Amino acid sequence: MFLKKKIMIIDDEESFALMLKMRLESSGDYEVMVFSETKDIIKHIHDVRPDVILLDLLMPGIGGLDICDMLNHDPIGLTIPVIVTSGLDKPKDKINAYKFGISDYLVKPLDDVKLIKAIEKAIKLKSEQF
Repeated sequence: MFLKKKIMIIDDEESFALMLKMRLESSGDYEVMVFSETKDIIKHIHDVRPDVILLDLLMPGIGGLDICDMLNHDPIGLTIPVIVTSGLDKPKDKINAYKFGISDYLVKPLDDVKLIKAIEKAIKLKSEQF
């Protein structure tokens, strides 16, 4: 039996996140959950246990890098690859994000082929590490 990979999208742009969810689920390979608020996000991550997190950097409340930092200090969070999906395309922003151990950094609007490659690469690396 084929198990779909769980993808968690954390993005305050709900229309973007829902469109991304539809694009990923249309492949039949992914089960996608969307969270537009960061309140209690670590609890949600523990409940869902996604294979990959797609994370926006700029969000109200707890920002993307703060979430990365929390994941780096959480035993479950450490096992989940994070792909940043951001409208920011400055080298400084990318360098800061990679310092938190993210798997990849993709600039919006997202190219489906690059996104799928980044997800599959993150899942493969995760399976080799854990």
